[in-house]
Amino acid sequence: MNYILFLLLTLPVFAQAPKKAPAPVKAPPAEKLLQLSDRARGSVQSGVSWDAELISVEEGEKSSRKFNVKVLGDNALVEITEPARNMGEKFLFNDLVMWFHKPSLRKPVSVSSRQRNSGQAANGDIANTRYARDYKGKVIGKEKVEGQDAWVLLLEAKSKDVTYDKIKYWITDKNFLGVKAEFQTLQGKPFKRATYKYGNVIAVKGKKQPFVSEMVITDAEFPENKSTMTYKTPKEENLSAGIFNVNNLSR
Repeated sequence: MNYILFLLLTLPVFAQAPKKAPAPVKAPPAEKLLQLSDRARGSVQSGVSWDAELISVEEGEKSSRKFNVKVLGDNALVEITEPARNMGEKFLFNDLVMWFHKPSLRKPVSVSSRQRNSGQAANGDIANTRYARDYKGKVIGKEKVEGQDAWVLLLEAKSKDVTYDKIKYWITDKNFLGVKAEFQTLQGKPFKRATYKYGNVIAVKGKKQPFVSEMVITDAEFPENKSTMTYKTPKEENLSAGIFNVNNLSR
């Protein structure tokens, strides 16, 4: 009788024993996340091109530029198509080396990817799409960004020639898209922030994949100062390696 009573008294305790918490989800390697996210921002092995418009607002003043961008591997060629006073100006990216040429120059000149192009957008923001190449990353957490689960990465520049020293970067865990960035100084202080949208679709080797449609860069201290880049007509294109030769810029 006492044994039966003991079982009856202890049964609820056993029934209510806590379940083991689910094991935490292991983050993919940071380098793999960057490689996957880079694809939707123009980093594909085959040639790709798109048109872009950059609208900047600085201290209430509005300006606009339009570009044609061609990318092949580690090389990129950016040509300004509007406004008329800047038409024909070109930026050439040969890996981490960047050149600038305009019709009035006899030879291309070396420029920095960190130099401002217009508003909050630096030269490197126009076509530098290879974070996996340029930065060493580590996953530091996971957060919600506009309702989406995203891995949070901290990126540190591998070279002083890249656009930013440090980047805090959010990549969605569902489709591996970089949706948010915080650009930081060497000391880790944010000075610009960016958000990304992916309303475009591009077919690469017959397979469709998302492609960036908008990037908005804002000043961390004065968010009313911002630059909005819209991306149009992205397509896979058979590009000649010769157009990325610095000696051909002035021809």
